[in-house]
Amino acid sequence: MWQFWLIASGIFFIAEVITTGFLVFWLGISGLITMCVSFFTDNLIIQTTIFVILSAILILATKPFVKKFVNKDNNNEKTNAFSIIGKKAIVIKDINSINGVGQIKVDGEVWSAEGINGSNIEKGTEVEVTKIDGVKAIVSPILK
Repeated sequence: MWQFWLIASGIFFIAEVITTGFLVFWLGISGLITMCVSFFTDNLIIQTTIFVILSAILILATKPFVKKFVNKDNNNEKTNAFSIIGKKAIVIKDINSINGVGQIKVDGEVWSAEGINGSNIEKGTEVEVTKIDGVKAIVSPILK
């Protein structure tokens, strides 16, 4: 029966490499320990019980520790194009959505822009970037 636990552990370790949660790793460790137990007893119920209990203990004991090192979704910083969403900008070239022309300047960078819902916006207007569509910033005028 030790071969089964060795193969199961190998599958768990391969699955851990594919995933990012650092959860399946403990199933692999539990499988290896259960493989060692299988040398002393042939009872499948005892082996399975040890595997389940060890897995639960290892996962629950290390969960707070792992949370410190795994990136949380709400802490991810926006980068590249998505970093300008919500920022204010100035129209430096008239935005004409029909002709597909227009530019804004935000954080010192020049971006191609399009008015929200196909609106036209004049040069010098203060706008807010609402989203990114391909390589264009979609903007809406800021009402004063």
